[in-house]
Amino acid sequence: MGRTAIAASLLLVLMAGCGGGGEQSTSAALPAACSAVSTPAPKQVHLARPTETIHGRATATVETSCGSFKIALDVARAPKTTSSFAYLARQGAYDDTLFHRIVPGFVIQGGDPTGTGTGGPGYFVDEPPPQDLSYTRGIVAMAKSPVEPPGRSGSQFFVVTQADAGLTPDYALLGHVTSGLDVVQRIEQLGSPSGKPKAPVVIRRVTIQDS
Repeated sequence: MGRTAIAASLLLVLMAGCGGGGEQSTSAALPAACSAVSTPAPKQVHLARPTETIHGRATATVETSCGSFKIALDVARAPKTTSSFAYLARQGAYDDTLFHRIVPGFVIQGGDPTGTGTGGPGYFVDEPPPQDLSYTRGIVAMAKSPVEPPGRSGSQFFVVTQADAGLTPDYALLGHVTSGLDVVQRIEQLGSPSGKPKAPVVIRRVTIQDS
């Protein structure tokens, strides 16, 4: 996949068929350990920007309809981004939301409360990522539109599923997957070249453990 196509696949554009609650799962064959789920109702989230910063080690557990995976949040290199993510998780912003974009051999993307690919938390955070950052398999970063400056983020995040996504360091660093990469790969199986999932994959909740 060319770099232009890669960048385009991260645009926060409307994806037809991702809105509207209560839609039943499609007839696509589900990977083992994935549950058949309905598309959750879209929700509007309007939160004030967080004022507290997390410190020390922090881990996010992402529970999905295909299993759970853990993200070691990179608090040292991305204190604003990780603190915002933890705040959103604790406010329930990620509960019952979709992985609305799944591109095999590239990324799985979620975190939009509306499920459309255009939603956010009602605020944004700016934190330029490390210039030596490579978006390799298991790296988790924040999605943004191409008109936004490097490092801007709302609530949407993506997990890289290929050896190297070939992206320039424009997307705010969140952390990396430390366990459950097989779950990420399972979710990836429900993707398509257009990014529209073959069947809904729901984020049931995200929990944060920090010290």
